[in-house]
Amino acid sequence: MSRLKIVVVAGPTASGKTSLAVELAVRLGGEIICADSMQIYKTMDIATAKPTPEEMRGIKHYLTDFLDPGEEFSVADFVRLAKEAAGEISSKNRLPIICGGTGLYIDSFINNISFEKTCTKTGVRDELKALADEKGGGYLLEMLREFDPETAGRLHENNLARIIRAIEIYRETGVTMSEQIKNSRAAESPYDVCYLVLDYFDREELYKRIDRRVDEMVERGLISEAERVLKSGGLKTSRQAIGYKELLPYFNGEASLESCIAQLKQSTRRYAKRQITWFKRNEPAIRLHPDALGTFEKLADEAEKAVREHLDKED
Repeated sequence: MSRLKIVVVAGPTASGKTSLAVELAVRLGGEIICADSMQIYKTMDIATAKPTPEEMRGIKHYLTDFLDPGEEFSVADFVRLAKEAAGEISSKNRLPIICGGTGLYIDSFINNISFEKTCTKTGVRDELKALADEKGGGYLLEMLREFDPETAGRLHENNLARIIRAIEIYRETGVTMSEQIKNSRAAESPYDVCYLVLDYFDREELYKRIDRRVDEMVERGLISEAERVLKSGGLKTSRQAIGYKELLPYFNGEASLESCIAQLKQSTRRYAKRQITWFKRNEPAIRLHPDALGTFEKLADEAEKAVREHLDKED
């Protein structure tokens, strides 16, 4: 049976993924599945760089702006919903395009990772949450590292939901999350993937783009959005989102706005570094270098050529 052809447009934050994915969708008759762990939440628009209606250019986007802040959303949830979306897009004879920077979401989906269903024991989760409140996410991450260093190496200490889930899985099944993922890869992926990764030869150019984006976010109303979200009860989720937690000291009267914005730029650059490290592992990926190609038109032409060549190949 032939596999479903899909396109992935991935890369670090501020690299130009969304614009490229939308352009490819326009040129190739595609629709977009968002692979961003924060753009799924309603009201969290500016900080997460959620595409505006103008940026979407009439292209349908799936898995964005549909969940209330504070609601939990797992990798397994993404894989399930992305599979449904890809099927729906394909049924309309359109091309599914996965776009985002959450590498764990993307790779779990295209590799057909199945997540073992476990019956979560509320007491275990509550115990871990209390421990995190007392000693911090770093403490739980080190706890996870003792028995599952591979999963711990992929997570940041702020990502409490995934750290707690990984510990839960091991406590309930005796199998680590990394082992579970490896075991599930025995099933062949139903997807034939053209994997595009935006990469910059000049890292400083990417960092300049990040700084400009933060400045633009502030101009568009980031400060008022952050204050509203942080006061609305979505604190747990917003603390994980870059763009809100860095502004907390300002709202608490502990730091100047300028210093918090500088911290936000630094946090975003660090996040970009982690994304770059993640996507470097995807050796079969086609790497496109916006800084070398010069113009967006040349970048889009290069991407379109790569996708068309892939689509023309026999599976």
